Amino acid sequence: MIKIENLSKTYGMGDAEVRALDNVSMEIKKGEWVAITGPSGSGKSTLMHIIGCLDLPTSGEYWLNDVEVSHMNDDELATVRNKEIGFIFQSFNLLARVEALGQVMLPLQYQRGEYRLPHSERANRANEMLGLVGLAERVHHLPTELSGGQQQRVAIARALAQQPSILLADEPTGNLDTKSGNEVMEIFHRLHKEQGITLVIVTHDPKVAAQAQRVITFQDGEIVKDEQKGGTPWTGSKA
Repeated sequence: MIKIENLSKTYGMGDAEVRALDNVSMEIKKGEWVAITGPSGSGKSTLMHIIGCLDLPTSGEYWLNDVEVSHMNDDELATVRNKEIGFIFQSFNLLARVEALGQVMLPLQYQRGEYRLPHSERANRANEMLGLVGLAERVHHLPTELSGGQQQRVAIARALAQQPSILLADEPTGNLDTKSGNEVMEIFHRLHKEQGITLVIVTHDPKVAAQAQRVITFQDGEIVKDEQKGGTPWTGSKA
């Protein structure tokens, strides 16, 4: 699924050079649930941007589903993101004047060629994903008409709409109260158990990290701990 070898990322030049990642090597198997944690500035967000094909490493290799993406151009990276990766952000990143249904349909509109669905199928897919996260009765609500937890569930539905092979979540409970955060984590548990989706979650919250099968801890751009927390990678097919 994910294979990273001797990966480094450096920002700036000369005396101002900052090595955000320093010769990192790791693998994430299909169906694993992995939490990436560490203090601010440890490199975990930089790694997530590279895994998500939003940035390229300075050196080293990144393979996704047996394809090396670490030297792709912008168009090639965009194609990989569109086909393989679903993103969930701490701040939800919803459009203020778009109903929940339109939010989830949005990434489907950017699909190309054989992957592009007719409008009716995009709507059906979006309705299905909103139902999956418990928002079947909120499809025509604007973000301002939804709670924080409901907005994050819309964001999860949007990330799932393209049926990605990997789901990346950056502090997905960071802006939520305890009850809403627990509801979001329950959705992750259900997705992992029932659909076997590969989850990579960046978090500062040890309670969130502890729910993953595996916790990788970063410090100063390096992996300082890689712990198996129980469970085994899911081996079934997607529903």
